[in-house]
Amino acid sequence: MSATLASQCERTALIARLNDRARQAMGLACTAFVTVGFRSLLDADQSRVRELIETYDAFDEDSDPHGERDFGAVYQLADGRWTTERPRARDDERERVFWKLDYYDRDLRFGSDDPANPAVTRRVLTIMLAQEY
Repeated sequence: MSATLASQCERTALIARLNDRARQAMGLACTAFVTVGFRSLLDADQSRVRELIETYDAFDEDSDPHGERDFGAVYQLADGRWTTERPRARDDERERVFWKLDYYDRDLRFGSDDPANPAVTRRVLTIMLAQEY
């Protein structure tokens, strides 16, 4: 592996770790926003979704093509349970919530020049209903 490729892999792994920390410490390691649609869910549902985002590990090539662990989906099944596993049939899904991490400069005015550097980057986690995306 070339030095450039190795350093890019290390950079991606660092971004992924920072993103994991941001999800696991919402409001502390990142700024967290929720949309109006997400806030319309019952409090218990919002709480369960946040728990699933904090422990999210359902990353795959489709949801995480760059390996940064910056996006995911949580599904409410027809019986009301929440899961990170995509339902097999559309009829089995009652609701879908997306979460997304974005990287900004320290003043939250522009995109970050270096998402791997927490000294110059603020992470913003947005939680929304899929239909709001």
